[in-house]
Amino acid sequence: MKHKDGKAMSQPDKSSRRVPMALMFIVLCGFSFYLGKIFCSEKDRIVVNDITKVVQLPKESTTSPLQIKPTALPECSSDYQDYTPCTDPRRWKKYGFHRLTFMERHCPPVFERKECLVPPPDGYKPPIRWPKSRNECWYRNVPYDWINKQKSNQNWLRKEGEKFLFPGGGTMFPKGVGAYVDLMQELIPEMQDGTVRTAIDTGCGVASWGGDLLDRGILTVSLAPRDNHEAQVQFALERGIPAILGIISTQRLPFPSNSFDMAHCSRCLIPWTEFGGVYLLEVHRILRPGGFWVLSGPPVNYENRWRGWNTTVEEQKSDYDKLQELLTSLCFKLYGKKDDIAVWQKSSDSSCYNQLANPDAYPPKCDDSLEPDSAWYTPLRPCVVVPNPKIKKLGLKSISKWPERLHVAPERISDVHGGSASTFKHDDSKWKVRVKHYKKLLPAIGTDKIRNVMDMNTVYGGFAAAVIDDPLWVMNVVSSYAASTLAVVYDRGLIGTYHDWCEAFSTYPRTYDLLHLDGLFTAESHRCDMKYVLLEMDRILRPNGYAIIRESSYFVDAVATIAKGMRWGCRKEDTEYNVEKEKVLICQKKLWYSSNRSSR
Repeated sequence: MKHKDGKAMSQPDKSSRRVPMALMFIVLCGFSFYLGKIFCSEKDRIVVNDITKVVQLPKESTTSPLQIKPTALPECSSDYQDYTPCTDPRRWKKYGFHRLTFMERHCPPVFERKECLVPPPDGYKPPIRWPKSRNECWYRNVPYDWINKQKSNQNWLRKEGEKFLFPGGGTMFPKGVGAYVDLMQELIPEMQDGTVRTAIDTGCGVASWGGDLLDRGILTVSLAPRDNHEAQVQFALERGIPAILGIISTQRLPFPSNSFDMAHCSRCLIPWTEFGGVYLLEVHRILRPGGFWVLSGPPVNYENRWRGWNTTVEEQKSDYDKLQELLTSLCFKLYGKKDDIAVWQKSSDSSCYNQLANPDAYPPKCDDSLEPDSAWYTPLRPCVVVPNPKIKKLGLKSISKWPERLHVAPERISDVHGGSASTFKHDDSKWKVRVKHYKKLLPAIGTDKIRNVMDMNTVYGGFAAAVIDDPLWVMNVVSSYAASTLAVVYDRGLIGTYHDWCEAFSTYPRTYDLLHLDGLFTAESHRCDMKYVLLEMDRILRPNGYAIIRESSYFVDAVATIAKGMRWGCRKEDTEYNVEKEKVLICQKKLWYSSNRSSR
């Protein structure tokens, strides 16, 4: 203690207490430390158990689930009801007209992307179900009077009451598409025995040719550009027939080389012999050895048709001779010709291609600097892509016939990193188990509620193979940044396309009944904004359509949160083996109508 003046006071009488008090202090501290240790260790044990129960992260993971706040996404204005972001007529004036480049893919920059939900047209109804939809659709779902007026004389379609009817006519098949294909089968008997399985129709109209071939076991990709009026691809998909937006212009088509068994052009008016023959060179690239190229319309049968083409017989004969000369230089041979149809076959003989090594040959053989399967924003080149002679079972006569080829490991799987017959067999078996589980979670698969299906990031087409007996078709999409497995998909007798999911897909809104993805966000989230991918899924999914989203636990709740803001109803389910590291979201898009009339 101290006095008021600050001097210390002496307390000699208390010195004898110091030792006992110190000992007591030490004992109390030790006892408190012991109790504290017991308490703290018990507290830590309880907290750790609670976190484990709530989060349940996979043992190998040290990350937490992705957290996204729920946000209701606004509607786009009603004038965006047919919005195709990368082929938008509003942007055409920014691009050149040479070779119709303005109709190619030109995606908007990030700052121009729409962050809104594309509405359906007023009066939209759930589409008519397959197979009835092949012959009719609701007018309000594709409300275009222009095509009805312009093509009525060609019997493409006609409007009756609330519906468009598709009688199966066309410019080159006035007797109906069935009679047209019957004549084609007379020229190509391979169309009837499973030899020909995949086809592409350039300038497809409303895809009546592709629709007829479905009953004949031939799966067709119908291709046509976006335009202001006709909406050909939208009609095709509304009918339940495979189709995508596209045009042969300055870029390769988004398909691997040597893939289609047959290519077809019915008065598609593509100038095949112009610009160094690059358009026909592209058809040659995607057609497998022994495959068929079918042409009807100018200049075929010019002797009897030239008067109706506003030209002279001499001009048409000159065009035909140029076409025949170009085809010969590309190792095509005339296979058959009758009435308005001519068929050429791509050679399987490597000796023909050896002649292209001649320095004076035109078109020349492509060098090895460009991968033949590179087909995403890859420029067309005036050279011949020669089939790889090391692959013995690439030609149409060598590959297994349909349906056996579906489950045979293609020879080209060896070109895929890690690919082999055993990995193919394992993938095939895996998807049979998965699809069986999916059908329990979503009984609509296999019914007439689901017709147009997309597998958004396939590897070998295993999902599509597992649903092959159901009344649906699958567009298999391989990421342009993933291993190039799309050739394997085509060798199996399935169809698909390359795509980058950081951009919009080449289709109209409301064109798919079911979207399936397996680990897409896990694979691509470092490049693509999840929100924009889901908005694109909403754009192309039909109202009342479904999505099966198989994702890691890290992403699944975040996907469900964004989906809720898009007016989707989702439920989380276990996988077939009930593992914690991944889950399955089963979602359904709700049908709603626009309440917003102002542009965004």
